[in-house]
Amino acid sequence: MEILGASLRICVDDLETAIPFYERLAGGRALRFERGGVQVAAIGSFLLMSGPEAELEVLRKVAATIAVEDVDEAHRLLTGLGARIIAGPVPTPVGRNLIAMHPDGSVFEYVDQRG
Repeated sequence: MEILGASLRICVDDLETAIPFYERLAGGRALRFERGGVQVAAIGSFLLMSGPEAELEVLRKVAATIAVEDVDEAHRLLTGLGARIIAGPVPTPVGRNLIAMHPDGSVFEYVDQRG
């Protein structure tokens, strides 16, 4: 499994206020979407999230989002290495994802851009 990149997950109180700063910092425009009542803006290596505190509390437990070529391949490798799959694979607005807890207890989201 090749890791293509990683995104830093940042929970913000006001997405509209935060977006201009991160667009200037990353030199790009925000790709916006909503997932489970949480507003999300992907800007370069940053994934900004804003929404109900109950939802954000869960999202804060995920250390980072890791881009991979194929979530199914990541699923096979992770389970083979002793990781526990918490959720997924499931469709996302741009592909698929899964959430896995590594044997050391850290939690990561793995995403691909396959339909």
